[in-house]
Amino acid sequence: MGAQLKLVEQNLHLVEVHQRQLLFHIPSSSLFELDALTLQLIQDLRQQPEQSAEQLVATLRAQFTEQHSQYSEQQIKEVIQEMLALELISDGSRQLTPEIGTKTISEFPLNTLVLNVNTGCNLSCSYCYKEDLDKPSAGRKMTLETAKQSIEMLLQESPDEDRYNIVFFGGEPLSNFSLIVEVVNYAERRFAQFNKPVDFTMTTNATLLTEEIVDWLNEHRFGLSVSMDGPKAIHDKNRITVGGQGTYDVVSRKARMLLSRYRSRPIGARVTLTKGITDIERIWRHLHQELGFAEVGFAPVTSGDISAFNLSYQELGEVFANMKHLGEFYLEEALAHRNIGFSNMHQLLTDLHEGNKKALPCGAGVAMLAVDHKGDLNLCHRFTGSDLNTFGDVQTGMDKPALAEFLQQRLDRTDTGCASCRIRNLCSGGCYHESYARYNDPAQPTYHYCDLMRDWVDFGIQVYSRIMAENPAFFDDYISPRRAH
Repeated sequence: MGAQLKLVEQNLHLVEVHQRQLLFHIPSSSLFELDALTLQLIQDLRQQPEQSAEQLVATLRAQFTEQHSQYSEQQIKEVIQEMLALELISDGSRQLTPEIGTKTISEFPLNTLVLNVNTGCNLSCSYCYKEDLDKPSAGRKMTLETAKQSIEMLLQESPDEDRYNIVFFGGEPLSNFSLIVEVVNYAERRFAQFNKPVDFTMTTNATLLTEEIVDWLNEHRFGLSVSMDGPKAIHDKNRITVGGQGTYDVVSRKARMLLSRYRSRPIGARVTLTKGITDIERIWRHLHQELGFAEVGFAPVTSGDISAFNLSYQELGEVFANMKHLGEFYLEEALAHRNIGFSNMHQLLTDLHEGNKKALPCGAGVAMLAVDHKGDLNLCHRFTGSDLNTFGDVQTGMDKPALAEFLQQRLDRTDTGCASCRIRNLCSGGCYHESYARYNDPAQPTYHYCDLMRDWVDFGIQVYSRIMAENPAFFDDYISPRRAH
């Protein structure tokens, strides 16, 4: 008797879409439509976990003869070989490819720096996670010297990257606009000397925007995102001034001015969802259809330091259900070749379309680091001012051994729920800061909404397969170009 075959269940996931059986190949984040033979082979191995190739061939030939279909012995053997190559079945004679999570980080292709240009902010948003946030008068501003050292450190650590990105963050970054101007001028000159392109990105509350500032940002092709939570009643609930006043009126006025003048790149809105706020579609309609933001992305708060703002599990379920409802409209419009600017859906479809597989949840600590006002290197902008150890500074460079040791904790999926999870290479355990805020351990996966995330990915697979089958040009016109921005 030959080697015993068995399914490698942790590498496959079946999804039915309009009576089509699809296989999500987990190691490669790829999607395949199953023919009758392959589907039957999977079902047979599930019913009888260990069979030799000879037994499986005989069983399948008999089954399809009864169904008045014919597959030759050679055809069945070819499918078995294909599934062995994809590691969807194992014959026990070969070492499975090591899981992506067991690899180690030895190179740090740093290409993005987040410059925390001012800890001060002119707003006092009730849910703000920033541990180093100050009132405007007490804001600690980054110096030009520290900013220059940051750029020189980036060029020294990673001279061979194709493209670089400087992100301006705060507090409110525009409260140190004079520094931003000087940094952009310096960066454009320095990267040009290396014949390297550099992009600039900023998230702003929009309150300090003027026509002159907007025109300057447009001239330097900033990627802009505006923090705005929706219509007036929703926005003013948490996004308030230091004196406690709502900011919707000024933010909406400035946003309209920005959107009317800005031409170089699409502008997105970033929405923070807190306790009691789950109406995704209402918020999207206001920000996208009424105000005119190109994209709207939603960030649910589940692990903030102030528990009063965290969505309950029931509310989080409502958020995902409402995201799926908006996703159904996204699908309807995509099939008609229209884009509704729903960032969360865009990102999921991008990951599926490009076959993205992530060993880590994001580029933090590998391709991206955040520089605080003192020049210390933080894992990301969310950790500036926190108790988490820093990883070097702009004068001495990255502490690569410390970074490698930290990241190895998340890379090692042994004895975690991520080890066999079907979305392990898309989610990769979730946000470090969310884990830090919830469990006081940035390396622990965010288990509290795994089921919701798995369901969201299954929904994304269904949307993706429908668009690919009925209007594949949508990806060429609306998904792939996002990378160019």
